[in-house]
Amino acid sequence: MATLSDAKARNLKPDEAALPHGGVTGLTLHPSSAKGHGKWVLRFVSPVTGKRRNAGLGTYPEVSIAEAAKRATAMRELLVLGKDPLEEKTKVDDQPSIPTFKEAAQTLHADLLPGWKNPKHGHQWINTLTEYVFPKLGERFLNEIQPGDVAEVLKPIWLTKAETASRVKQRIHAVMAWGWAHGHCQSNPVDVVGHLLPQQPGKAIRTKHQPSMPWKDIPAFATTHLKPRDRYDVTRAMLEFLILTACRSGEARGMVWSEVDLKNAVWTIPPERMKAKLPHRVPLAPRAIEILKNQQGRHDSLVFPSTRDEVELSDMVLTSFLRRVKAHSDTPDRIATAHGFRSSFRDWCSEKGYARDLAERALAHTVQNKVEAAYHRTDLLEQRREMMNAWAAFVTGEGSFAELFAADMKTILASRLST
Repeated sequence: MATLSDAKARNLKPDEAALPHGGVTGLTLHPSSAKGHGKWVLRFVSPVTGKRRNAGLGTYPEVSIAEAAKRATAMRELLVLGKDPLEEKTKVDDQPSIPTFKEAAQTLHADLLPGWKNPKHGHQWINTLTEYVFPKLGERFLNEIQPGDVAEVLKPIWLTKAETASRVKQRIHAVMAWGWAHGHCQSNPVDVVGHLLPQQPGKAIRTKHQPSMPWKDIPAFATTHLKPRDRYDVTRAMLEFLILTACRSGEARGMVWSEVDLKNAVWTIPPERMKAKLPHRVPLAPRAIEILKNQQGRHDSLVFPSTRDEVELSDMVLTSFLRRVKAHSDTPDRIATAHGFRSSFRDWCSEKGYARDLAERALAHTVQNKVEAAYHRTDLLEQRREMMNAWAAFVTGEGSFAELFAADMKTILASRLST
């Protein structure tokens, strides 16, 4: 039998009999209510039920003769395999549509956003994926993404931006885990991507390499860039306070008056604002107290509010200031960072002979050894106070050599007697 032609199909009238395709068994074009229009139907016997069935393949001329034959042939191939084409189509239709990585990430982000206390974290979460992942994987369907694809995203930053790369990896994992849970993929490729990436340097090494100012240079830096300031210069005040207390940037930026005890010269940071989720007491040197008193009256709660918006300052404020004054560091061609002053303080402690335990407590570092941690019943506040007073005197250049020496010796003896 000759294959149906377009000329014959275009002349098909509503009251005429169906026209066989001629090239595929059971495929016919049934007339519609308008001349030259029809419906493609494939008649077959189901190998599953043994009953005769009709499968619609679309309308003519929207579905051409060639396309109808292609669709019918695919169904005939399923029949040869003992499968019912209509049942197979139902299975496919019942499956959820597979989203792209970008669609999945945006959906997950919307689900997670209400649970984040800090909206900035939510923005950072999606912005990281937008910058590093979407350009390569954004339009890929979740079930297509393989470990090698994830590795190609991470390789450019895996060694040069280790912390960022780790966060990107975690967020890709979260998106793929969401896809797995919703049946969009059969596994999480991030689980094995580590086998395709080189070993990252340890966290201790990465932290050590953060640009920090040599401790001997800090007094000159403080005199030149922190002392000559007006009373309303919050950035300089906060940076000097950060150096004097050896605290983290976020701890100083989020500092509120309810945490401060000026009478007893103690700043108590609650656990929810600490990296280790443990409360931390900071002894305040006289110069630190002076800075706080100068900040009084600026804001009802924040100690170092933004002058313009009266909100918490961003970390970029300190970064921009250090760049502007060209604060040098021990890393070639790198500007010192606010976090780096903690390393400077730690180096000063070592050079001055202070006990390791005293310095680590001042930095609020957690004790990794569980046995050692069990004996940490006190935070050694008063011993740390002497040490922090000596550090403040060094930073500000105040006090005679004899006074500094006496303070150093007193704290060193006290710390050694306590260990």
